[in-house]
Amino acid sequence: MHLPGRAPRAAPATVPTAVRASAVEVAARAATRAGVRIRLAEDFAAVEAVSRFLAGVWQTPEHQPPLGVDALRAFAHAGGAVHYSSDGGEVIAASVLLFCRPASQAVYSVIAAARTSDRGVGFALKQAQRVWALDHGATSMAWTFDPLVSRNAHFNLAKLGAAATEYRVNFFGPIDDGVNGHDETDRLTAVWPLSGPWPVHVTGPDFAVADVDGGSAPDGRPFSARDENGYWCRVPADIVTTRHQDRELAAEWREAVRGVLLPAFDAGFTATGFSRSGWYRLTRTEQP
Repeated sequence: MHLPGRAPRAAPATVPTAVRASAVEVAARAATRAGVRIRLAEDFAAVEAVSRFLAGVWQTPEHQPPLGVDALRAFAHAGGAVHYSSDGGEVIAASVLLFCRPASQAVYSVIAAARTSDRGVGFALKQAQRVWALDHGATSMAWTFDPLVSRNAHFNLAKLGAAATEYRVNFFGPIDDGVNGHDETDRLTAVWPLSGPWPVHVTGPDFAVADVDGGSAPDGRPFSARDENGYWCRVPADIVTTRHQDRELAAEWREAVRGVLLPAFDAGFTATGFSRSGWYRLTRTEQP
């Protein structure tokens, strides 16, 4: 079987030229600020390095990475994209994109990670994914993330401008790695509109007017509130460290946050913002 070449084609007619040009400019600026170059992993050596990098990030043995060389090669061969960046020959960021159902015009980010969060490498990686997706006819990108990991929530919702559209309980089942630990793998689905991601800046609930839930979070502080525009829910500052130090406390956080977010999503609310203080903002657009 012969598969068509994977070289990017011209932006399709459904993507305005100005949108693509803006995406390319944003990606170039992000890469320059981070001091990196984002590439496609197209040979065995690059793919093998990406696989080792992912094993390091998720703290698994190199022979048991989240995605092995065979899977990465297959994804790329099928028309997906494995992006990466290296520094001194060592991979410092990587991601994998696949296409969703054709009618959706969406791509799915299977995995994405950067070795450090203080250089803007992750943002540059995501912008490179965006350009690739636009060039291949996609209009949106989706992925899942752990609702308890505050730094990911802030990056996805506050920096990129994605929205979380659904809550899945224990989505992956048990994952034996150094990040998820023994916790259940609840996930939010993030959806990022590629033609116009506009981040929403929020600062947390105004306790002067918000109706604060009488219950307390595992740290004894309020973590759930509602005002006239929707819900608020707070998550811990560093759940990954908490999992290593106190498994029971991490499980309590999971149950508490699930108890707020799951009913809100089931009722049609969407997470559209996340504050630096750790609060999700959930709103609902009324259907006409």
